[in-house]
Amino acid sequence: MRRITSFLTILVLAGTAAAAPPTERRLAVHEYVDRMKAGWIGQMAGVGQGGPTEFKFKGAIIPEDKMPNWNPGMINQFNQDDIYVEMTFLGTLEQHGLDVSVRQAGIDFAKSGYRLWHANNAGRTNLRGGIAPPDSGHPQFNKHADDIDYQIEADYSGLIAPGLPNVAIELGEKFGRLMNYGDGLYGGQFVGGMYTEAFFETDLARVVRAGLRCIPAESQYAEMVRDVLKWHDENPDDWTKTWQLVEDKYHKDPKYTHGLCSKPGGPGAFSIDAKLNGAYIILGLLYGKGDPDQSIRIACRSGQDSDCNPSNTGGILFTTIGFEKLPDAYKSALNPEGKFSHTPYTFPGLVATCEKLARQAVIRTGGRIEKETGGKEVFVIPVQAPKPGPLERCWEPGAAAGIRFTPDEMEKIKAGQGQEKKQK
Repeated sequence: MRRITSFLTILVLAGTAAAAPPTERRLAVHEYVDRMKAGWIGQMAGVGQGGPTEFKFKGAIIPEDKMPNWNPGMINQFNQDDIYVEMTFLGTLEQHGLDVSVRQAGIDFAKSGYRLWHANNAGRTNLRGGIAPPDSGHPQFNKHADDIDYQIEADYSGLIAPGLPNVAIELGEKFGRLMNYGDGLYGGQFVGGMYTEAFFETDLARVVRAGLRCIPAESQYAEMVRDVLKWHDENPDDWTKTWQLVEDKYHKDPKYTHGLCSKPGGPGAFSIDAKLNGAYIILGLLYGKGDPDQSIRIACRSGQDSDCNPSNTGGILFTTIGFEKLPDAYKSALNPEGKFSHTPYTFPGLVATCEKLARQAVIRTGGRIEKETGGKEVFVIPVQAPKPGPLERCWEPGAAAGIRFTPDEMEKIKAGQGQEKKQK
């Protein structure tokens, strides 16, 4: 009897060990670089195809015959705000490291010289006026706080953090706070979280759910993500039905469009709200079924910010595919010497910077870089359970922090603006 009991105990323990979830994931460095490159190409492809229709169709699906057809030359998008703003964040991280303070992030963003709109513009104006982060993105000072801005530029946060959702969340708390709050911030953390999983997962619904775990479950942004996943399950072959459900709840219903910058509306009504436009990113991912062209086109045809949304869709999808497997139409005409507006980065320089930061992120989070036989490097990445920040609502904000830049910091901002203009 003792032998039988011991044998059964061994079987139970063995079964428990077999069922234990892994604590690490492995990703060859060359594969990381391949997927990260594809992520940037996807952003450029999405914004390139969607640029001609941006905000020309509001509360309406773009007709198929109004969609520009793709040509390889469209890939060279070096003057788009949903790409060049990220370069400022990467420059800050490259110079000051992943532990950079939100104040330093604010100083560097305040010195930028490119054109900005909505929450980005309001946040930078606040910073230049002495309002330090996080107040620069607080609804008391920024009436665009739940706009799309950090959402459109959060791609970098996942592309330098493969399998590390808490790094993407943390970077949102630094850079997303410069211009956004609540759902406006969560949109970027959601996007960053999807990228972190796209290095390991090709099932787009699972990628979306990975992003969902990076934001507060009680937020309206999270409610929107759950809705779109459910509506997709109910209407798996007709994205226009889900689009209409999104329109009815997240554009027309005043309980979900809160009247800061974007107002509740319908056909013809402008909305740059993060939730509404974020839903269009998900439509492209779920209904495109892994096809690059269809995914971008669906996100674009959903309307409103019809270049930024397909840029996020394209970036996430292309990361799951990898650069080498992309159709030549998306990479054959890339200009390696093109420089992103007001930044020092060319495409090869951008890739090198992201690899350097990813190496730092893996080590910083307790991972390591191993060399296999033949010298191939492999990221050994600790599995992280996402830890979203506290719940905030733009329409019911908490108290502002009352933080301002010091006179010395203001001098740095003013001096940096002058240098930036000379480099333009």
